[in-house]
Formats: sequence, C-alpha cells, structure tokens
Amino acid sequence: MDFRFSDDQQSIGALAREILEKEVTLERLKAVEQGEDGFDRALWATLAEANLLGLAVPEEHGGSGFGLLELCMLLEAIGRSVAPLPALSALVGAGLPIAAFGSERQQQRWLAPLAAGEVLLTAALEAVDVSARRDGDGDWDGGAWILDGSARGVPLGDLADAVLVPAAADGGPRLFLVEPGAKGVTLAPKRLATGDRIADLTLAGVRLDGDSVLAGPPDPAWLRDRALVGACALQLGVSQRALEITARYVSEREQFGVPIGTFQAVQHRAADGYVDLECMRWTTWRAAWKLAEGRDASRDAAVAKFWAAEGGARIAASAQHLHAGLGVDRDYPIHRYFLRSKSLELFAGAGTPQLRRLGRDMARTGPPELA
Repeated sequence: MDFRFSDDQQSIGALAREILEKEVTLERLKAVEQGEDGFDRALWATLAEANLLGLAVPEEHGGSGFGLLELCMLLEAIGRSVAPLPALSALVGAGLPIAAFGSERQQQRWLAPLAAGEVLLTAALEAVDVSARRDGDGDWDGGAWILDGSARGVPLGDLADAVLVPAAADGGPRLFLVEPGAKGVTLAPKRLATGDRIADLTLAGVRLDGDSVLAGPPDPAWLRDRALVGACALQLGVSQRALEITARYVSEREQFGVPIGTFQAVQHRAADGYVDLECMRWTTWRAAWKLAEGRDASRDAAVAKFWAAEGGARIAASAQHLHAGLGVDRDYPIHRYFLRSKSLELFAGAGTPQLRRLGRDMARTGPPELA
C-alpha cells in the first residue's frame, strides 16, 4: 500500500482548501444559517466553476474522470471549513452510483448538469425502508416500477432535483432516481441543530419508468461503504481544524501568568486528540484506497467509521472543554465544529453499531488473515 498522494490528488486538495478558506467566513456561515435553503448555493456554484463538483464525473460528461479518493480530498477540505454544502449526499451518494451504474442516457441527463452545478442531487443514505415491485410484465431493466416505503433525514430532499433511493426488490437490491414532484412522493422538511436542511421521504405507490432505475449495484454494501468513508473524510477535516483552533487558543490564553497550554493536563488532552486524529487519518485513507481499487473494504469502512465516530467525539469534546465558556460563543467558531462532528459521529451509526457490525461479520466469516 502506498499512502502517498499523486500530484493530481494533492493539487485537488490544495485547490479545494484555497477556495474554501477564502470564501467561508464567519459572516458567511451566519448568513447561510439564517437563510431558507440551509446550504451555500453561491459557494456550490464556485466549486462547480473550479470543476470540483465534477471530480468523479466521466470526462465525456464534463467531469475530470477521477473517483472516490479525489472526492475524499474535497470532502476533507469541506470538513475543515464546516462549509454548509451537500457534497456527501450529492457527489458520493448520488453522483458516484450514476457514474458507475447509470446508463449513457442517465449519465448525460444528470452528471453533466451536476458537474456544472445546474442540478442538485441527493441520496437517501440512512433509515431507508423502501420496497420495489414490477408494474406488470417486462424484462428486469425495462418497464415500470412501483415504490413504497420511507427514508428519514434525506439531505436537502425537498430542494433536490432527484433523490437516489435504494430499494429492496425480488431480484435483488436496486437504486432508483426519484424526482420529488412525482405522484405519490411526500417530503417533510426539517432543520438540524447544525442548520442543515433535511426531509423525511415517503413513497406511496410511486410509479417510475425504466429510465429511473440504475443497473446496479448487486451488493447494497457498495453505496453504504462509500457513504461511510465519505463521512469519515468530512470528520477528518472537521477534527483536524478543531485541533488547530484549540492549539492556537491554549497557546495564547493565559492563566496565572502563563499560557494554559503549558499545563500538563491540557497537554495530555491535546496529545490524546492528536493520536485520535492520526488513527482517523490512517483508517480513512486505507478504506478509501481499497474502495478506489475495487477491493472488498466493508470491514475497513466500518473500522474507519468507528474511529471517525469515537475519535471525532473525543476531539470535539476536548476542543469544547479546553475553550471553556468561549466554546459556546456563537461569535467564535469552535461550537460549529462540535455540532458538525456530533452530526458526523451519528451518521449511519456511531462507534458501537460499527463494532456490532464488525462482530457479526467476523462471527460469520472469521477474522481477517494476517499477511
């Protein structure tokens, strides 16, 4: 395994970080939080102009033709800035499956506008209970489908042009592109503590034609694993920046005539955060690399999510505590990192659910072989 990033990957990370550090200010974050949409449309358009939304879109559809690793570079930069952007759901949850399994017609319809920032896609990645059945006769990939069920917490579900929805079917799991205006679709919008806009999706006899069903994947873990790793990349950026802000604060804040960063208890807590951060970094990039190489990485994704949840929670709590009362001041940035970290910790199951998943998997197939 070679953990060195290519020149292209380093350039992508540097460009994303440069744009986000320049554009995402405290005043801008406050304005978006008070707005109706819950995400920064202007910043999304800026990323599109830099072709960062098209990283994993094939070149023939206006993208760069890269993949998950490059998307994770972008996600890490977004996490550092706590930018209110739907990159995980739009680019990983919807864009990647369409690029991998969509027909030429589907890719042309959705991916080129996605890369250009002209359409907004999202995906139902959590609490999904949807079934699909064929409407009359027809082959597996043709004809119409009927969808019933629900999905909770779809990011920007009521604002998106289409929602990618996993569904259970007799012939195996399928992915569907559901347009919010379709008959039988109900969306109940909500706002989270982070300011993010979500919607609970209900499907009641929603009829979709063959153009709305993707050709795969055969394994439901395909989408889950990539979503987990994308969330880990976001958490990595959030936690790293939270530690940096905290390190600066404890080196400047004085008590008893000396910086509080000279106190042993403060140093120990910061050091523990650094260890957690490096564990998060190693497990995240290992899982992302294996998925990008087409290898089985379900266990690696669960391990990465465990560290992102547990390590991220410890770092967020330490950053908050070391700032004391300043940590809850809305004119100071650290509280946003705490909220974002907590949201990512709980995404698709926190640490304990990941351990349970790993335990069930090892009980079924045995521990991994040691090389």
